[in-house]
Amino acid sequence: MKTRDVIAAIEDLCPPRLAEEWDRVGLVCGDPDWEVKKILLAMDPCEATVDEAISGEYDFLLTHHPLYLRGTSTVGAHTTKGDWVTRLIRAGIGLYAAHTNADSWGTAQAMADLLGLKDARPLVPDSEHPELGLGRVGTIEPMKLGAFADLVADKLPATPAGILVAGDEEATVETVVVSPGSGDSFLDAANAAGADVYVTADLRHHPASDHIWAGGCALVCPTHFASEWPLLPRLASALREKLDVDIDVSTTVTDVWGSRR
Repeated sequence: MKTRDVIAAIEDLCPPRLAEEWDRVGLVCGDPDWEVKKILLAMDPCEATVDEAISGEYDFLLTHHPLYLRGTSTVGAHTTKGDWVTRLIRAGIGLYAAHTNADSWGTAQAMADLLGLKDARPLVPDSEHPELGLGRVGTIEPMKLGAFADLVADKLPATPAGILVAGDEEATVETVVVSPGSGDSFLDAANAAGADVYVTADLRHHPASDHIWAGGCALVCPTHFASEWPLLPRLASALREKLDVDIDVSTTVTDVWGSRR
């Protein structure tokens, strides 16, 4: 199995054309002709996951987040990210990012499945393939908002920062919108979809408070890392159907936020 074969399998599932215009997806470093026997999936390309890939003798590191989302003028080892690239290349490990293209394929669907949403459909369907797209809308058995927030906290990876909840925790919720990652741009779309509760990350104070004070749906806000991590097992399972190599999912929590009381 070559790196190019792994890339072909990834891009068959998550076509680069699905990526947002501002995004940077694809092979970050490595040779398409390198042999691949072991693949590690992780949320972030960072020191912890680079160390994990090297110590575990993996040949390919597939991350959700790009290493150079905003570009760079150097990959010199005197820089933090350049050091990671240098170490990966020296170890013969390719690095590939599948970001918003993977979101359209399965990040929101992975959360929808984890929370048990019924009849989940894209919140923002892809123009060419309506079954793909960003976010998901579905229903659950009616429960109190507080119980639903507990469900989200139980199903997602535990992080020190926990989750935030806005709304009446005694109110009943049934229609759920999920959009893992930074999702306050979809607050209006969640309301328009008839959501009782919207699950997303990185909610800013003013958009969230304006939304709630104007009578918008309840909000449940995990960290960015926790909200998107469920993509990894789903993507790993799909790749195992296509590739005859060992594929593992990193459980290292790379969320940057801690917590103090």
